[in-house]
Amino acid sequence: MEPFKALVVDKVEEDTKTSIKGLTKEELPAGDVLIKVHYSSVNYKDGLATHPKGNIVKEYPHVPGIDLAGVVEESDHPDWKEGDQVIVTSYELGVSHFGGFSEYARVKSEWIVPLPKGLSLKEAMIYGTAGFTAALSIHQLEQAGLSPDKGPVLVTGATGGVGSMAIAMLAKKGYEVAASTGKESEHGYLKELGATSILSRDEVAPEGFKPIGKQKWAGAVDPVGGTTLAAILSNTMYGGAVAVSGLTGGPKVPTTVFPFILRGVNLLGIDSVYCPMEKRKEIWKKAAKDYKPTEHLEAIHNEVTIEELPEVLSSILSGNIRGRTIVKY
Repeated sequence: MEPFKALVVDKVEEDTKTSIKGLTKEELPAGDVLIKVHYSSVNYKDGLATHPKGNIVKEYPHVPGIDLAGVVEESDHPDWKEGDQVIVTSYELGVSHFGGFSEYARVKSEWIVPLPKGLSLKEAMIYGTAGFTAALSIHQLEQAGLSPDKGPVLVTGATGGVGSMAIAMLAKKGYEVAASTGKESEHGYLKELGATSILSRDEVAPEGFKPIGKQKWAGAVDPVGGTTLAAILSNTMYGGAVAVSGLTGGPKVPTTVFPFILRGVNLLGIDSVYCPMEKRKEIWKKAAKDYKPTEHLEAIHNEVTIEELPEVLSSILSGNIRGRTIVKY
C-alpha cells in the first residue's frame, strides 16, 4: 500500500505542531480491523487534541479524530468482513489511539457499529459524536417521560454540533423547541432548523436567578453545564428532565436540592464515549430513522478536505464554527 494522508500532531518542546503527513499501514496502532475512511467529522475534543494544553493526548506523534465512517478493508475478526460499511465513534479513537483524520484507520473490532439502514456514510458523519450525543439525550429524555405534549424543550449551545442536531431532531419529532445562543447573527439558521423561539444566554441564566423559579421547560438538552445548567434546573417543570452532556460553561453547578425534591426534576447524565454497545446500536438506528431530520442535514454541515483541517481545528477552539464540519477523503 502506498503512503496515505493523515493529520499528525507532534510535540515540539512545550508546544505542538500539526501537519499533513504520509503514513504507512505499518505505522497504524494495533487493532483487528483496517478501515478505508470515507468521512470523519470535527469536534471540539479534536481541537483540544491539537493544543499543547488540551489534556487530551498523552503520547505523540498522534492522529486526532474521534469519529470516522468508512469501509472495511481488512479484518481479523469474524464479525467484520471486507466491504462492510461501518461507523466508529468515541472509545479511545482519536484520544489514546490514532483517529479518523486519516485515509486509513486500524481499530478494535469492539468499537465498530454497522452503518444502519437509512444513513449514508456521509450522513453518519454529519451526525458523528455530536449527533449521537444529541440523539442519546433525546432518547434518555423520552425514557424519563418527555413527549411533545408536555411543553417546550430548551436546547443550549444551540449553534454547536450537539445543539444544532438536537434542535433539528426535536423539531422533526414535533417538539416546541427554544434555542439558546449568544450569537445574534445565527437566529435565521436556528429558525431554519426548527427552533420556535430563540433566547439569549442572559435570558436563560440571568444574574441572580432564584434556586427555584418559574416552570418554563418540560425538558432540556444541555451541552453547556455550569451556571447555565443550574438556571435550567430552577426553571424546569414538575417531573421534567434535563440531559447534560458537556461543560463548556464550567464543571461546577451552583444549584440546590430544591428542583429535585420540590418538583421531581430529573438530571440525566449523557455519556457518548463508553455508552454500551447494545444501546449505541439502538441509538444509531433511531438516528437513521425516527430522529433523522433529512431536510436539515444539508444546512447543518460544511464539508472540508484534510488539507483544510488545521485551520478548522483552530476555529472550533475559538467558537467560530456552527453546526457540523465533516472531512471527505
